[in-house]
Amino acid sequence: MTNKSQSDYQKLYTAQDTAVVFIDHQPQMTFGVASIERGTLINNVVLLAKVAKEFQVPTVLTAVETESFSGYVWPQLLDVFPGQPVVERSSMNAWDDSKFRAAIEATGKKNILLTGLWTEVCVTWPALDMLAAGFNVYVVEDCCGATSPEAHQAALSRMEQAGVVRLTTVGALLEWQRDWARREHYDALMGLLKQHAGAYGVGVEYAYTMVHHAAQSAAKPQVVAKKGEH
Repeated sequence: MTNKSQSDYQKLYTAQDTAVVFIDHQPQMTFGVASIERGTLINNVVLLAKVAKEFQVPTVLTAVETESFSGYVWPQLLDVFPGQPVVERSSMNAWDDSKFRAAIEATGKKNILLTGLWTEVCVTWPALDMLAAGFNVYVVEDCCGATSPEAHQAALSRMEQAGVVRLTTVGALLEWQRDWARREHYDALMGLLKQHAGAYGVGVEYAYTMVHHAAQSAAKPQVVAKKGEH
């Protein structure tokens, strides 16, 4: 076990003390993912990215061997952060790259949410090194993908034993909101959840339209009464 005190993780993080890292969300890496349905993976990553942007959480984008092997970062992710530089690397371990380390340090945050491909290499290795460097590391596991379910679980187990905290997308982003009485980001967050959060998003839409009688997100369908009904 790491010598990092477990008390480091007993305080909930906030939008003001976290940064999010997106590692190697690129086509060639995506082709090898077999631990999660790839459409779901892309959706989760884009949801986390959009909510991070809404809450003004600093983000770091990084890619490995873009033009020689892996391809460009997903356009769905780049579209969330237009014009933001992508840290280009040759190293499988992002922490080995001085530009990546500088980008992390530039956020000024010690709570780091990691996402990336593949879980067993490009997420695990920097996670372990970042723990050693004094960061509190959280892995958003359904924004990560591995070459097999076994590889994904083994990587998560290794990181957890070292002191990483495991999260999933919806839990990770709701920790920024924390209190529904905080209205600054409420409507934007609900809109993103309706768009990307699957069954939860459907529930949000239902609450808005059927409980609170808000206008539907799309055109309201005409309800045709059955014969004999008025």
